[in-house]
Amino acid sequence: MRILIQYLAVFFLFISSTAFAQETAILRGIVQGSESEPIIGASVVIKENNKFGQTNSKGNYEIPHLKKGQAYTVYVSYIGYRDYQKEIQVSDNTILNIPLIPDNYNLSEVNILAKSKNQQIKEKAYNVSVLDAVKLHSRAMDIGHAIDKTSGVRVREDGGVGSTMNVSLNGYSGNQIKFFIDGIPMDNFGSAFQLNNIPINLANRIEIYKGVVPVGLGSDALGGAINIITNTYDKTSLDMSYSYGSFNTHRSNVNFVYVDEKTGFYTQLNAYQNYSDNDYKVRVNVNDIHTGTIVGRNKKVKRFHDKYHNENFVGQIGLVNKSFADRIAIGITLGQNYKEIQTGARMESVFGNLHQRGDIVMPTLMYEKKNLFIEGLDVRLNANYNLGSDQVIDTVYRRYNWVQDYIDYEELYGKKGGERNRTMYKFKNNNGMVATVINYKLGDKHNFSFSNTINFFKRKGEDELNPDDIIKNKPSEVLKNINGLSYQFTPNTKWSITAFGKYYYQRINYTDSYNPTGKWGDTAYKGYSADHNYFGYGITGSIFVLDNLQIKSSFEKSIRLPSSVELFGDKVNIAGNNKLNPEVSNNYNLGVNYSPQLGKNHLISIDLNGFFRDSEDFIRPELSTHKTHQTYGNLASSQNTGIEGEIRYYFKNNFNIGVNGTYQNLINKTKTIANLASNLYKDRLPNIPYLYGNVDANYTFNKIFKEDNLSLGYAMMYIKEFYLYWPSLGSKSDGKFTIPDQITHDFVATYTFGKEQKFQFTLECRNMFDKVVYDNFSLQKPGRSFIGKFRYFF
Repeated sequence: MRILIQYLAVFFLFISSTAFAQETAILRGIVQGSESEPIIGASVVIKENNKFGQTNSKGNYEIPHLKKGQAYTVYVSYIGYRDYQKEIQVSDNTILNIPLIPDNYNLSEVNILAKSKNQQIKEKAYNVSVLDAVKLHSRAMDIGHAIDKTSGVRVREDGGVGSTMNVSLNGYSGNQIKFFIDGIPMDNFGSAFQLNNIPINLANRIEIYKGVVPVGLGSDALGGAINIITNTYDKTSLDMSYSYGSFNTHRSNVNFVYVDEKTGFYTQLNAYQNYSDNDYKVRVNVNDIHTGTIVGRNKKVKRFHDKYHNENFVGQIGLVNKSFADRIAIGITLGQNYKEIQTGARMESVFGNLHQRGDIVMPTLMYEKKNLFIEGLDVRLNANYNLGSDQVIDTVYRRYNWVQDYIDYEELYGKKGGERNRTMYKFKNNNGMVATVINYKLGDKHNFSFSNTINFFKRKGEDELNPDDIIKNKPSEVLKNINGLSYQFTPNTKWSITAFGKYYYQRINYTDSYNPTGKWGDTAYKGYSADHNYFGYGITGSIFVLDNLQIKSSFEKSIRLPSSVELFGDKVNIAGNNKLNPEVSNNYNLGVNYSPQLGKNHLISIDLNGFFRDSEDFIRPELSTHKTHQTYGNLASSQNTGIEGEIRYYFKNNFNIGVNGTYQNLINKTKTIANLASNLYKDRLPNIPYLYGNVDANYTFNKIFKEDNLSLGYAMMYIKEFYLYWPSLGSKSDGKFTIPDQITHDFVATYTFGKEQKFQFTLECRNMFDKVVYDNFSLQKPGRSFIGKFRYFF
């Protein structure tokens, strides 16, 4: 079936292209200044359809897919130059060289007609937010914390630098949300390369899709997807930074790109590291290590076993702007991380030696070509294979309290053990991926997309403390293949509609134990396999009622296949469940964007989105039968209704202020459990924030000393109190557990200076008023902290 779909799609594209390829033409040329110097980064716009091309380092531009013989108006606007406008009629290969005349009178008020890539993504019919990561490159933060300021997004973590992060989009989180690097799925990358350790400087922009996910991402996401678009340059550049802050926190990053414009050869090297002692103070009850009685209530103590560090390298070499490829490259990602574990799920559990290690060794291949063989046929291919590993080390048989007293049970009883579960289990989640996307544009109105993502997963591990454990030593395998096909109809610049379908296939191979005779202690092992097939589909639509007023809606029946951890566990703390059903959700979105211009200096942007999710077979964590491990099970039915919005005001390029908020009502719709009426029916799902928002304001003082700039920023975060457990269980008088209201305030100042403004120094203060804050019950995050960052770039 899968092969048939692929052949039909390719055949359809070929037949269509043969019939219509001769109807389109290309406009190309060079944009130059008064002294014939090339203008870099100028946008050449076709007014009739808003298509545009951007000039490269040589001033060259190209606009494909124009109708032969039709008249178009070409428009160029660039800071420091007068506007250019000319009517032309295109033929097969029209060349238009554009001279720009300097405008020394009005350099500050230039109206750029062409829409940026960020704006184009934002105006798609999907419920999508776009974070301009370039504006955050001066900040000392990882990508996880960067997206936390977006409406509809909550990033929850267990503690400080390197702690476990869980991203929530409109109430759905964990494996229900998929992550991508330049459209490449990050499934099974391991702990060494995750949102909690990737610096923001690695990203150019971050696309956040909520509910409905485009076919091109080739994903089985249930609640949305986050696509990190990295810095891809067509010229030589360098970006390097170092930061130091509270709790002995060090971060550094070097991103170097070299491009030989004559040969098209380029290389990109990115190296970064994070280190922190995470020895911030927390308020806890201190117990006597021998009697267990509380000897200090709400005492302020330092975390003493929470060190984290990681070191990563991403390298790539290739060719650009060749006849056979716009970009072709091979690369490798290398990295390692070390993480000490201070507590369990509650801060009453204190550890002093338990730790984890991980590494990633991942070769990569990428290929991109526009107009491959025929006009309008674009192809992108990415492939990688991860040879990395992860390990949990728990070999010290002790029990600690918060003042570092401990009992040594090995010394006391002469037995071996661990703080939680004695192990040195090391496993390799070897994961290979090939993602192919084919786009074909037929004239100005029709666009077809086909995607195919194949993911190969194989886990094999061993525990040198228990080398005869057959289950741990036997490999577990998953093959996942996702196909997508979409058609977009765009009759004009005012409205468009897209319909798509997705096909999901999963094959699972694993080894499990069974009792062949029924006698006590009789155990044998057998290999099992299972195949699953599923279909999903959706539709999106967008219309501009006015030039600055857009209404968009989308629907998708989405499928989320169980992950390898949910199926197989980690053989240490998580027991897998290979009988899990996939999650299914009907996702609806309706959004409005309004951006009125109030005079030439004032702009307001208003985004409002409503959403509804109707889901079945929710995969949720639960305790195993003997309550010794965490496992996963399916929750029959749930619904989520909510609204999110953002309003932002801009004054020139100097000042902006914005506020966003999200309300979501995620409720249990399971009426019966084991044929008995559930008293949790229509309860709000526990341990999920339902009301939260952010406020931020930024002001830039230009030319305070020669060309130097000073930017000041303020941000506030608010999360409404929510229940840890089901609302119907217990009462406040009985001590119902809640995660209290959270309010934090941050301040940041950035000074940009030097020749051509190549230097930046940033000072940040986070949680200015030193509030006790939590994302997860009882797991306290850092209090007030300071961090400084120095950056040099060209």
